[in-house]
Amino acid sequence: MGEPNFWEDRERASQVAARVSNLKRRLEQFDQLQDLAEEAEILLEVAQEEVGDNGQNQPSEETSEELAAALERLDERVGALELDSLLAGEYDHSSAILAIHPGAGGTESQDWAEMLLRMYTRWAERRGFQAQLLDLLPGEEAGIKSATLQINGENAYGYLQAERGVHRLVRISPFDAAGRRHTSFASVDVWPVVEGNTEIEIRPEDLKVDTYRSSGAGGQYVNKTESAIRITHLPTGIVVQCQNERSQHANRETAMRMLKAQLLQRRLEEQQQKMNQLRGEHGEIAWGNQIRSYVFCPYTMVKDHRTGEETANVQAVMDGEIDRFIEAYLRHRDRPAEVRL
Repeated sequence: MGEPNFWEDRERASQVAARVSNLKRRLEQFDQLQDLAEEAEILLEVAQEEVGDNGQNQPSEETSEELAAALERLDERVGALELDSLLAGEYDHSSAILAIHPGAGGTESQDWAEMLLRMYTRWAERRGFQAQLLDLLPGEEAGIKSATLQINGENAYGYLQAERGVHRLVRISPFDAAGRRHTSFASVDVWPVVEGNTEIEIRPEDLKVDTYRSSGAGGQYVNKTESAIRITHLPTGIVVQCQNERSQHANRETAMRMLKAQLLQRRLEEQQQKMNQLRGEHGEIAWGNQIRSYVFCPYTMVKDHRTGEETANVQAVMDGEIDRFIEAYLRHRDRPAEVRL
């Protein structure tokens, strides 16, 4: 037998702790559901026993309001559990890394990419998640050329899978003096954070590591030292970079975490493609496919082309209210193919 490996033992312990925490959370959810059901049942019994002045069953206004509120809370909890049951993938309960890249169109598309960055940051705040900016490359005039976020929170990857693809914007361009309508595109990709996952093997000889000076915010220290890291995985051509941390060591650790996440996502997609071939289906999401349109003019509408879910409240969506689209996608994804057609 070989010597015990401290790091492998710590990774196994971390994975076990995560599973225990997830099971504990599920038990607590069921206990809460049971408490809400009992509360609603008691209120219903009270309402059935109350008698009005005419001698007929007539619940008081106060009892009726309490019962309606209890049923609403029960319905919300059941809906939340139902949605949670759709996150059955191996990494669905993980945190997520989300990357945004503008399409062709220069400043217009770069500004759209920055709007999406704000939207996802706001969404994370609404969910109580922590959004950490890993890498940001500003545009020359406005917007961003690329951005990478790590969103830490339970189920973050499971939810954000719904956002992978190309997002289309139609609006009157603020950068066009003639006030013409423009169409812009930006792509979003999402990978699971795979802390402690020993199944992804990265050989040192397969890596090309470059250092450079940070171009983003961070003070004089960051800009005067080559603290930024760019890592190229030679067998796959995947390139990751990080310049958000102050030290080169910290940026390297973050970049390796990003690379590990992308390699895992690549493997998951290959497995999904094989399953689709066996079922005779084509994958719904692929790089370059338009998944959602955001129309600001001549009317206001956000529509998901995979599910048909839409809303006219564009401003609310841009402020991070995208749960309706995520939930619709998860339910749509898990329906049989013959039902979706």
